[in-house]
Amino acid sequence: MPAVRDFALGPWRAVAVLGVTQLIAWGAIFYPPVLMMPLIAAQRGYSFTFAMGGFSAALLAAGLVAPTVGRMIDHHGGHRIMPLGSLAGALGLVLLVYASHPVAYFAVWVLLGVAMSASLYDSAFATLGRIFGAGARQPITALTLVGGFASTVSWPATFALNQSVGWQNTYLIYAALLAGVAAPLHAFVLPRMRATADVHPAGTGAPAPAVLPAKGAVFLLVAGAFAAYAFVPSGLSTHLLAIFQRLGIDAKTAVIMGTLFGPAQVAARLCEFIFARNVHPLWIARFAVAMLVLAFVMLWLIGLSTPVAFAFAIMFGIANGLITIARGAVPLALFGAVGYGGIIGRIAGPALIVTSIAPVVVAFIAERAGDPIALASVAAFGLLSLVCFALVRRPA
Repeated sequence: MPAVRDFALGPWRAVAVLGVTQLIAWGAIFYPPVLMMPLIAAQRGYSFTFAMGGFSAALLAAGLVAPTVGRMIDHHGGHRIMPLGSLAGALGLVLLVYASHPVAYFAVWVLLGVAMSASLYDSAFATLGRIFGAGARQPITALTLVGGFASTVSWPATFALNQSVGWQNTYLIYAALLAGVAAPLHAFVLPRMRATADVHPAGTGAPAPAVLPAKGAVFLLVAGAFAAYAFVPSGLSTHLLAIFQRLGIDAKTAVIMGTLFGPAQVAARLCEFIFARNVHPLWIARFAVAMLVLAFVMLWLIGLSTPVAFAFAIMFGIANGLITIARGAVPLALFGAVGYGGIIGRIAGPALIVTSIAPVVVAFIAERAGDPIALASVAAFGLLSLVCFALVRRPA
């Protein structure tokens, strides 16, 4: 574990800074739409589907620019690129308050998608990779421990602010936090150092671990595994509680079940940080996705009941908590620290594109074929992810 001095003067200051800014960025841009969209749609006369389409456009834009953002962080550092992401997010939220024309509305969400790409986990992981090099896994895990509380903070805060000042002023407050807190922290407090990529992470003088080239079959399997997995949380997060209610779980129980997801994520990350830091992250990814597939198998074998629904939510939360760590740690372990930001961006791009379309696909399947088939389709993507991870071979 790092000393307290490292959090103030050393490279671990990056974890403290990014912990604060990730809470702000996720809490201001990514999580509020689930509460904001009904209000925006009602005030502007949009359909709810059209309003949510803006958020899907943002995720698609984020996926398209992610490789470029990663390469820019490699070359220029997170202290130069992430402030631009925070300022773009602030500008986007201000414009969202006034963009009433449908075309302008979608254009603003595209801007917010670019801001997400330069503000959320992938850009933060790229920044930590540049600062810590091959030793970035532990800082990445520590950052996800803090980031896991973003929804816990954002949803109650957004609800309370909406009740007291309305959704427009809520977004203006969030814009002020991005511009006045997150951007200065990124620009002036993030460490500017760059790790030597070939130094052993433990600093023992031992030879650097072998790595694979970030291309070819292994890279495609890794990118495919994370893209296939991305379909699961994106598709389930917008539909799972409604599906469970339609299948017989009462609304109050479904909401309580949903609250278990965040704590399960954080608990899984804490266990990884304490007990599994020396386990290869590829095994962490395989374990996480296997647990997710097992959760779907449990639904199929036992059937849906309240205890099974609670168990499913916990297992899903554990899997998602671990896969977030793996998203940063697996590419680092397999492909090394050289060009890590660009590698993260190339992996994040397809995953974000899948994330943008998954809710629409799941809604279409549920409407046309029923909820059990919709759940089965999501499970199929989880199984595909597990197969891809199983086929990946570590460097000799």
